[in-house]
Amino acid sequence: MAVAPLGSGRYAVATEHGAYLVDVPEHRCTCPDHAFRGERCKHLRRVAIEITEGAVPPPSHVAAGCAVCSTTTFVHRDAPRPHLCDRHALSRGDLATDRETGATVLVVGVSPRRADEVRIESHDCTVAEYETNRSYPGDDPVVTAVFPAGAEFDDGTTPDSLRLYSFPVSRLRRLDTGNE
Repeated sequence: MAVAPLGSGRYAVATEHGAYLVDVPEHRCTCPDHAFRGERCKHLRRVAIEITEGAVPPPSHVAAGCAVCSTTTFVHRDAPRPHLCDRHALSRGDLATDRETGATVLVVGVSPRRADEVRIESHDCTVAEYETNRSYPGDDPVVTAVFPAGAEFDDGTTPDSLRLYSFPVSRLRRLDTGNE
């Protein structure tokens, strides 16, 4: 059976005997088995398997290309851009490794703005033009982070006073903290 998402929780299921429409939110299928017997048919089960295995997006989600690597990822249909795959998605509070220095950074913000749009006023250039960022795509979303390793919190330094740095998202690699 081949399953194709149609949107709004509906899927086309093609079999050697014909094509059927499965409506996941309504738990319905147009096949005779479901229509006449009211049983959960093999088409409904197949769509559930395809969703569980990540082969098709679940209801209310759509397939989108990751803004960094173009890998197909499933996002909520109303998710704000940029769409990022699990490998590149960063959220506030995530720890990440700076690919250039190997240092650990703490993500404090993720912007939909592109690296070639965001200016670094202290260097009179964009994030993309900054010397160590030139090998990363200019259309990468920008991530703001701090280097927490050098912070001395017992000497009056507060998280609000740490220096903020902007990075193209593909320059950072999320650390697996083992707490997930």
